[in-house]
Amino acid sequence: MNQNKLFKQTRLRLALWYALVMALILSLCGFGIYRAISHAHWMTLDRELESVAGTLHDSIELKLQQPGELEPVIQQLLPNICVVDKSCIQEQLSSKRHILSAINQGNYYVRFFDNSGRLIAIAGTYPEGLPVAFNKELWQTLKDSKGHFYHQISFVLHTQENRDWGYIQVGRSLADFNSYLVAVKLILALGLPMVMALVGVASWWLAGLAMQPIYRSYRQIQQFTADAAHELRTPLAATQATVESALLMPQIDEIEARDILQTLQRQNQRLTTLVTDLLLLTRLDRQPMPMPRDICCLDDIVNDLIEEFAALAIASDVTLTSSVRVSTSLDIIGNADQLYRLFSNLIINAIQYTPKGGKITVCLDRSDHYAVIQVQDTGIGIPQHDLTRIFDRFYRVNSDRSRSTGGSGLGLAIAQAIVLAYHGSIDVQSEFGKGSTFTIKLPFDVRPLDSVRSIYPFKILYRRSHQ
Repeated sequence: MNQNKLFKQTRLRLALWYALVMALILSLCGFGIYRAISHAHWMTLDRELESVAGTLHDSIELKLQQPGELEPVIQQLLPNICVVDKSCIQEQLSSKRHILSAINQGNYYVRFFDNSGRLIAIAGTYPEGLPVAFNKELWQTLKDSKGHFYHQISFVLHTQENRDWGYIQVGRSLADFNSYLVAVKLILALGLPMVMALVGVASWWLAGLAMQPIYRSYRQIQQFTADAAHELRTPLAATQATVESALLMPQIDEIEARDILQTLQRQNQRLTTLVTDLLLLTRLDRQPMPMPRDICCLDDIVNDLIEEFAALAIASDVTLTSSVRVSTSLDIIGNADQLYRLFSNLIINAIQYTPKGGKITVCLDRSDHYAVIQVQDTGIGIPQHDLTRIFDRFYRVNSDRSRSTGGSGLGLAIAQAIVLAYHGSIDVQSEFGKGSTFTIKLPFDVRPLDSVRSIYPFKILYRRSHQ
């Protein structure tokens, strides 16, 4: 397939389109995953910050007495608290409580404001360059002078007498959050090209896999066209040569004219048969509207064919017989013309390739759901390497199975097409030099024969007329 420029270009285009579509889908999925991770991490950060701030707020609010004044007991909760305009000494911090442990992680800071919005004190790791202007918004995201981002929450503080004391702000650095998102971006940025490389390889393989049936059909059509042209050229060339020879003769007597006409008739008959076979195969391939079907008795069809080809068998010096291995007649729903064509092709094929003194037997049998027909011959047989191709159109096995025996090379192809139209099967077993056996299985109607005959009473008359 890769040697064919058209299919190679088509495969490449399919692979590229598949890769581009997958790249778009993966990019959108990657962006969605990044947004989902960012949102989930942000929500987790908010819940953590709200939990720490809420716990700290509830613990401090119980100690406040005068608005705007920090009680000494607060220093026990926040040992590193620093009042504005006073010198502060950093103390070794304890991690006995959850609040202190959270504040001491290095990411948190706490700020206290009075009711007028003036900064009173700070605790924790207070970043330099952070705006000190108070904002009453519940949530804020700030940036310091170095470009680092912080996220904070604000609560109102009340005294023990429920008077407004001021405000508390608890914030934390977003450095770890940003680092996590940068890592996610890096993973997605590096992972997407690697995945796209795998997608490119997979798309090339899948495009080739998807085009294999199309390429096989294309090759079959090419081969079929070449074979049909070759088969048509032979009788046309013979006809042309005959006509040209006749035109070169100065005079043609009656005997010569009759010979010329007989030659033209044979070539025309060969063309007619070839065209008829091609049209039949085309109809079977297209699966048109089903032909009229009725009850067909296989016993009668086989007996008729044995009688019809008896003369041909005698002329070829072979014995043609039938063997019925069932006690009742084999009836199936089908088209009689197609079944006659199916069995006649196999019988003619057997007669043509069976040497003088050979024997051909047509056997009738049945299984649970199928009528079984076998055509056995003691002919020249088929080599093992040709068994898989004998049903190809125009295919002829080398050696004795050649054009010298006549036919168009479509007989077995037509037989297989008819069997497949009946949802049956056809198999062949052959030993080169000893003979071949073609086995056909056709599904038959499982209804009782009496009910079938009541629907098709004319078949009873047909049988009686042949008894």
